[in-house]
Amino acid sequence: MIFVLDIGTRSIAGLLGTLQNEKIMIHHAAIEFHSKRVMYDGQIHDIEGVVEVVKKVKAKLEEKIGFPLKEVSIAAAGRALKTYQTSLERELDELKEIDRHFISSIEIEGIQQAQKELEKHQEEATNYFCVGHTVINYYLNDGLITNPIGHKGRKFKIDILATFLPRIVIDSLYTVMEKAALEVGYLTLEPIAAIEVAVPENMRLLNIALVDIGAGTSDIAITRDGTVTAYGMTSTAGDEITEALAKTYLLDFDSAEKIKCTLCSEEEQKFTDIVGISHEVKSKDIADKIQPAIEVVAKDIAESILEQNGKSPSVVFLIGGGSQSPRLSELIADYLQLPKERVVIRSMEIIQNLQLDTAIINGPEGITPIGIMVKAIKNKQTDFIEVEVNRKTIKIFKTKRLKVSDSLVAIGFNPRDLIPKKGEKIKVHINGEEKLFFGEYGEPAKILVNGKTAHLDTMLENNDVIIINPATEGKKPNISLKDIIELNNTISVNDKTIHRYKDIKVNGHQVNPNYKLQHEDQVEYTILTNLQDLCDSLDISFQDHDIYLNGEKGNLHTKLDGIKQIIIDKKIKEEAPVLEEPGIEVIYNGEPLKINAGKKDLIFVDIFNYIDFDRTRVQGRLVIKHNGNTANYTDALKDGDEVWVYWD
Repeated sequence: MIFVLDIGTRSIAGLLGTLQNEKIMIHHAAIEFHSKRVMYDGQIHDIEGVVEVVKKVKAKLEEKIGFPLKEVSIAAAGRALKTYQTSLERELDELKEIDRHFISSIEIEGIQQAQKELEKHQEEATNYFCVGHTVINYYLNDGLITNPIGHKGRKFKIDILATFLPRIVIDSLYTVMEKAALEVGYLTLEPIAAIEVAVPENMRLLNIALVDIGAGTSDIAITRDGTVTAYGMTSTAGDEITEALAKTYLLDFDSAEKIKCTLCSEEEQKFTDIVGISHEVKSKDIADKIQPAIEVVAKDIAESILEQNGKSPSVVFLIGGGSQSPRLSELIADYLQLPKERVVIRSMEIIQNLQLDTAIINGPEGITPIGIMVKAIKNKQTDFIEVEVNRKTIKIFKTKRLKVSDSLVAIGFNPRDLIPKKGEKIKVHINGEEKLFFGEYGEPAKILVNGKTAHLDTMLENNDVIIINPATEGKKPNISLKDIIELNNTISVNDKTIHRYKDIKVNGHQVNPNYKLQHEDQVEYTILTNLQDLCDSLDISFQDHDIYLNGEKGNLHTKLDGIKQIIIDKKIKEEAPVLEEPGIEVIYNGEPLKINAGKKDLIFVDIFNYIDFDRTRVQGRLVIKHNGNTANYTDALKDGDEVWVYWD
């Protein structure tokens, strides 16, 4: 016999059932209403008040079966869930491909960031743990990308939507059960329990929104690819419509609630208002009067679905007492722009292999307690598993197939410790230009599950033992001076070895080629790049030499890259022929006299330019003869002439 409690804001329902021949049998049921406000939005505020009602339900059922109940299956309220959206951005190594390991680590970091931001924005200091998350968008270099795995880039961003449950919800549930002398045998979430029976397993690959419309809140769960991907909640629900009825027709709350529940099933309503006046009003007319309130509820639900799902789902299933409100399903369909037949109220009739021996539980409000029963019967293990991570024991909600990555979220493991870090980079200035040298990658994190090598996507089971050894940081770059300058880059010049790199200095000083470069070092050098540089270095003139590079004659702009041998030959200058200057040879005073006059036409008087004869002082009679005759100063002077000049 399985004992189930559905602990609601206004009432607590208890069921007793068994599994017989693959059929779920509900034998007994009991419902008790809270006499005062002991719960708000599915969270227990007055523990003793809730214990009192739990004991009443338990006693009623024990009276029917004749033996004490010791173990119970329960569910945490979906309306207690908190959803938070955040974004996370990281710089990338542009040379490294994005892999699944990186994606998992940044998702973990995103969930943890969402949790911190959620706790920071809460008025009370509340601790949460994640029960589900979905990635809304990936961005690579500021552009949307569907699947970043295998890509490279400089910047990566993720938008993530994570759902959390306050730890106090679980702690208070356990406390209530303990005070009522009950042991929790099975624990799940209300939306998950409802989906178990409202959405058959063969439909869960579809994108479905399940909306549990209660009294004070409407709880939303989104399914996709076989799992719950997001949760939401609106603070408008059935009470909004009941209050509109009460105000419009002057009814007390309970009378208005009864009318609301029959508006869809009866064509006419008969009631008496608080003044004592009797009324007979068509249900359609009543619906017309309260439609503004119904529209508010429908719009809030539709907007929350769009916020959690990012678009209209394929189908919307409505459960809970508030789902029976007139025109609500049609209005939700209009707001979501879905065909009306795609928004459906799910009642207990859709539950397969179910037999009810009691009429206490029926209609859409019976979905959640029956779902808890079905989950408890079908699952030998709770949706709440316990694992050990790095010697710390934690509990995780099994809202999906849990992985190692989910356990890291739960313990607050820093996901950056999963990714191997590069060693510290160094920056060097080479002839004024900045150059970066990156360190080596360290070792990735090592993950063991039950002593065996595992990874972030390894599936977890109850009582698994997980050990995570963080990734390591790589070594700093080990760069020597000889690694960045080709010190052995030489050229053979006429059998002499010439180094192309000259005047090499680090921080203004000459250093050993094995010198290890440090951050912000200043390296300076000159390099022989062409034949002009070589000639300047050897202090020779290109015009005075024939220069051959690898056997071919070069010019001043010929590059030295790839040149191994240079031959330099000095040019041989040919002596210019001696040109005889124009002139004549005469016989002067009986002796030969060479006259290089630089001109061909000489006259007699020119002789005085080439002889040592003082004409400034008279020493006797001047005798001048030209070829035996008295000379005439203007007579032509020719080669072989005989000239006499003297004092007598």
